[in-house]
Amino acid sequence: MGKIFENLEKSEKKISTAGHLLYVTYPLVNDKRLLLKILTEIKIGIASCINAILQYEYLYGRVRLSNDAKINFKKFIEKCCPRYNISEKDIKKIVKLFEIVEKHKTSPMEFVKEEKVVILSENMNSETITLEKVKNFLESSKILLKKAKDTILR
Repeated sequence: MGKIFENLEKSEKKISTAGHLLYVTYPLVNDKRLLLKILTEIKIGIASCINAILQYEYLYGRVRLSNDAKINFKKFIEKCCPRYNISEKDIKKIVKLFEIVEKHKTSPMEFVKEEKVVILSENMNSETITLEKVKNFLESSKILLKKAKDTILR
């Protein structure tokens, strides 16, 4: 149970940090690249929350875990999401966030254009990050954390 609580605590800290960066630091410095750091914090928070859920479900024998993160994520979607009332829309947001952060990590070029950050991939596909998009991801992460805590801590 200790590892589950560690992951929940880590998730809560990362999501809280992202919220502080978004609503306090970002308006002060007004650097659009900070949005990428905030997205990374949200992603780490969501990943920790998912790990806590998977470990909790494993503890009670409802899922079998693998060494492959992709397989575990698939199990999370199939077995855990219905039990935790995580909607298809929320799952799509999580997947989209993970894709954006991965693009950011592997991107050869990123630039700021107007009020947006544009991430270019190797094949010149672009992903645009806006303040509203980041706020949306943060709200989704808070909802996921709340659902996880409500189920695990009851």
